[in-house]
Amino acid sequence: MNFTRRNLMAGAGAMAASTLLARAAGAQSFPFTPNQRYPDPAVQILDPGFAKYRLYSSTVEQVASGFRWAEGPAYFPEGGYLLFSDIPNNRIMKFDEKTGQTSVFRANANYANGNARDRQGRLVTCEHSVTRRITRTEKDGKITVLADKFEGKRLNAPNDIVVKSDDSIWFTDPLFGINGEWEGKKEKAEQATTNVYRIAKDGKISAVLTDLVNPNGLAFSPDEKKLYIVEWKGTPNRSIWSYNVGDDGSLSGKTKLIDAVDQGSLDGFRVDRDGNLWCGWGSNGALQAEPTDVGGRKVFQLKARPEDLDGVMVFNADGKPLAFIKLPERCANLCFGGPKNNRLYMASSHSIYALYVEAHGAV
Repeated sequence: MNFTRRNLMAGAGAMAASTLLARAAGAQSFPFTPNQRYPDPAVQILDPGFAKYRLYSSTVEQVASGFRWAEGPAYFPEGGYLLFSDIPNNRIMKFDEKTGQTSVFRANANYANGNARDRQGRLVTCEHSVTRRITRTEKDGKITVLADKFEGKRLNAPNDIVVKSDDSIWFTDPLFGINGEWEGKKEKAEQATTNVYRIAKDGKISAVLTDLVNPNGLAFSPDEKKLYIVEWKGTPNRSIWSYNVGDDGSLSGKTKLIDAVDQGSLDGFRVDRDGNLWCGWGSNGALQAEPTDVGGRKVFQLKARPEDLDGVMVFNADGKPLAFIKLPERCANLCFGGPKNNRLYMASSHSIYALYVEAHGAV
């Protein structure tokens, strides 16, 4: 690198801007040092079949920090940028790959959670609280409301969202955004169940699933014949269920694909072109049945150490674990991006991490 005075001043300016952003938000920005050696020991291969997806000379990088709860990443190749939500700070952020700068894309974002890019390159967003709706940001910046009610009653708290190739929009609607004051405003649910919805191309909304307890992340298989959905609660562990997708949008053949048996916490995930599931991972917060002595106090410890769980778990289409990407923070959600669609962006608590891989996003 050519270390000119101009380059050094630009770097200092970028660092100052990043620090200012974190301070203005009242969130914490954490330092991160990438691994110096190749291959990166943070990429742990659990099955030899994953070796072909690991880039030998690529390491986990921290591209942004200073958020309270980073979620909902969506990549826009036309502009070379990543949009993601910072839910408690009630804003959508923008990371520009060309400049390495992070800025506020939208303040007062109605506690936006999940985001996705539709097939026309527009942003579709789950407004997680207050408005409790699905919106689309048009190319001219105007916001179109796609759904805010079902059968005359308000939605719960739209969480994650995906767009199918037929332009139908699918989203989950758990209670998190109205359960308290951290991720939005505490309000009473109007829906009797926590559903998965489909918005058809003509705008008609239907509940395709009504029997999951707080459905969360969702994604299609590469051929769109399967829909995978995280159930946050209702089974002994967080799970990913697999469904067959009918031509009319109906779902059938419910099968448990992944069970987070190690106290892991499934949240958002994406699927690559080979059908592998790349899943945000962390501790589910479960406590030991009995307290232990810590400095003379009886403390209920976690069943598993978060530092052993924070990162990304990769499974094949049969649910077999392939790899674990170890991160210093819990990963809530992720997406593929970059000019070649082979850069994994991981929204992880206070930061955004990135890793180039030999895999490509299915969408």
